[in-house]
Amino acid sequence: MFFGPGRELSFLEEEQVQSPLRSMAKRFFTNKIAMTGLIVFLSCLLLVIIGPIFLPLDLSYSDATQQNVPPTRKLAAVPEALKSDLRKLSVGTTYGIGCDNAGQVYTWGYTKITDKIDLAEIPDEVREAKIVDVAAGYDHVLALSDKGRLYVWGNTRLSQADIPQKAQKKDIILIGASTQYSAALTKEGYLYLWGNGNTADIKVKKDYQNHIVKFALSDYAYVCLMDDGSIQYTGYNATTSYAQIPEGLESGVIDIAASSTTFAAVTDDGEVAVWGNVTNGENEVPEFDGEIREIYGGRYHYTALLDTGKIISWGDNHFGQAKVPDHLAEGEEQIKDIYTGYYQNYAVNEDGKIFTWGLKGYLMGTDNLGRDVLTRLVNGGRVTMTVGAVSVIIMLLIGITIGGLSGYFGGRLDVVLMRIAEVISGIPFLPFALILSSVVSSSVSLTQRMYLIMVVLGILSWPPLARLVRAQILAVREQEYVMAAKAMGVKELTIVFKHILPNILSVVLVNITLDFATCMLTESSLSYLGFGIIPPTPTWGNMLTGANNSVVIQQYWWRWVFPALIFGICTIAINLMGDGLRDAVDPKSEER
Repeated sequence: MFFGPGRELSFLEEEQVQSPLRSMAKRFFTNKIAMTGLIVFLSCLLLVIIGPIFLPLDLSYSDATQQNVPPTRKLAAVPEALKSDLRKLSVGTTYGIGCDNAGQVYTWGYTKITDKIDLAEIPDEVREAKIVDVAAGYDHVLALSDKGRLYVWGNTRLSQADIPQKAQKKDIILIGASTQYSAALTKEGYLYLWGNGNTADIKVKKDYQNHIVKFALSDYAYVCLMDDGSIQYTGYNATTSYAQIPEGLESGVIDIAASSTTFAAVTDDGEVAVWGNVTNGENEVPEFDGEIREIYGGRYHYTALLDTGKIISWGDNHFGQAKVPDHLAEGEEQIKDIYTGYYQNYAVNEDGKIFTWGLKGYLMGTDNLGRDVLTRLVNGGRVTMTVGAVSVIIMLLIGITIGGLSGYFGGRLDVVLMRIAEVISGIPFLPFALILSSVVSSSVSLTQRMYLIMVVLGILSWPPLARLVRAQILAVREQEYVMAAKAMGVKELTIVFKHILPNILSVVLVNITLDFATCMLTESSLSYLGFGIIPPTPTWGNMLTGANNSVVIQQYWWRWVFPALIFGICTIAINLMGDGLRDAVDPKSEER
């Protein structure tokens, strides 16, 4: 290839030079179907080997805000009509909502809360009103009209729509929405809170009313910035970590924000204080030049605008929400507004251009626990292929050893070993595996269960291979090269495994290829039935478990289509390889 074409060989010379292995390889590589199977299988193999490097798996991860999101990359795609005339914007779990200067409301992203509730279905009374502000909550939306009227739509089963009557008659200057509750602040500094009070402290002490300048809502509590520059927890549950406000925030506070479980405050000297249930590095404020002018909170991260025009973010960066684009981090844009929520950030410059970073979507959607299907598919494939490969290796070692000894020595040893093989073959694998799994399920860990499946698969799958090896050795043990080795005094075990085995390896290779696919299918069958490797460890089998639910089949198709598709493609590719190897080993098989 690299030194030019070699000398052409005549037909007779070619037949003399080519070894059986070389002839087999030539026939295999000229088989287009087999080569297609090989390429597809290698692609799947590279995907499950290299993929986990770029898509690491956290077995403990789950997120209720990201459940059953369909495949999309447009969660942060602001409508074109809104980009040029944005007035207000708010970020929800997997959706965004905004209003333009004409008072029209827009939604984007995945807006379905339940099978029957869709936030994109904006009420007619909201469409007819001129909306001047919007707030996105966990499962509902709050909007404010130019006449001071508040509107709520979405999930309203937990009092999210029970707006206090007094709030409808006041001059509202700020609204907010969080996890099943909302808030509105009047010009006089009076705060109204309503919604699900079972999970959040949404009461306000009267002593603080008419002195509130701004509020920040977390999932379970809220804090207020007062007119004297202090931070106060104005609720009644003073024992929570949210009420333990750090020292130094008695005055001089210029802005506040909240994440899902923490609060942050910025003082007039540029210091940032974070308190609450810190779990994702929300308190690890990076070094920066200048002073923070404004601060905004996402689900587990914060974003801040400096007086130099630069933007910084910190906290959880799972979706890139804390990685600010370079031109924004360097202050190259004149940013006037920032909107942050959950896993997304939107920055608007003086010209009205919108920049976004954070969660764009999922190529293959998410499952019922909010986990990325693509990440689990890649890591699950590695587990499934590992189980199949190790099982085949165990089967190979046992099958070749027993088949080789039985075929070469014969006699009583042959009878005993073949009777053992028949006993093993008579054990129904799936029922045996189900019973074994039920017996040991409470006493073994997930890792031990995976090892157990590998061993059981290997131990119960070797008899067909042993019979094949025995038959092949019986056919060649009387040939001249074997007799010559015996005459030279070569040890019998050396003859079996060093001289005979290499000559039957091609036939064994075909069988191994097909058994690999069979072991993968068996493991997946066990996992699908719930008796194999169980979640949270993913396999292609247990990812298909949801397919036995009609709701999943009809409404959440991506949860089973993608695992089934790649599993089917991979096993078909392996079988095509096996058929190609069989035809290459025995060219006459194509004629039969």
